Amino acid sequence: MELAQLVIEALVFIFPAYCANAIPVVAGGGLPLDFGRKFIDGKPIFGKNKTVRGFFSGLVVGTAVGLVESVFFNYPVPFGGLLLSLGALFGDLTGAFTKRRLGLSPGDSLPVVDQVDFIIGAILFSLPLYLQMLTWELAITVSIVTPPIHLLTNFVAYKLGLKGNPW
Repeated sequence: MELAQLVIEALVFIFPAYCANAIPVVAGGGLPLDFGRKFIDGKPIFGKNKTVRGFFSGLVVGTAVGLVESVFFNYPVPFGGLLLSLGALFGDLTGAFTKRRLGLSPGDSLPVVDQVDFIIGAILFSLPLYLQMLTWELAITVSIVTPPIHLLTNFVAYKLGLKGNPW
């Protein structure tokens, strides 16, 4: 498969996860997903930036994008966007949980983890449905193209005043 075609296929495949991960920046806020509770180490479970509204807005938008893609690209499973979105959101929560254990505050940077946690989650959650479609080349391409895209979109969100930091 030609490189350009592989990159396009990877971006189309992972786009619902990108949307699920990005929408909470715009639509989030409100009640923290961990309800302000602390883990056994006395630190927040996820932190104040992971909210109920953000989680569910990401899930709804990512799933809707996946449904639209299933129509336009004739994906075999119309609810793949749901699994990609759930995986992205749980991957991001895993990253937040890890950052809290390391003593990092919400919004602090943890390079590499910040750029790939949601992608790892999305790929793992989508494996059961997309096993025939998700080749190792596609997964690697997603993993390579995502960090610079993530950094760029976060910088733009920061410049637009949607985020408090550029990462």
